[in-house]
Amino acid sequence: VNMEGTTMTFERPKRPRRAKLTDETVREIWNLLRKGWFQHDIAAKLGINQARVSEVNTGKRGGHITGLRPS
Repeated sequence: VNMEGTTMTFERPKRPRRAKLTDETVREIWNLLRKGWFQHDIAAKLGINQARVSEVNTGKRGGHITGLRPS
């Protein structure tokens, strides 16, 4: 809260920066998916959200590595 004179302004808390998936992590996800691992097991192993694993699996992330393109 900032009080200057009679005007009060509120600043939103800053969100922490999200870690980007490295090429190495995308390769590991891709390899584990090809071996038949479940997405939630990969996410738990790597400490990431299962949605990121799904994005690699569908080509929304890491397409430059997997060769997949989002449909």
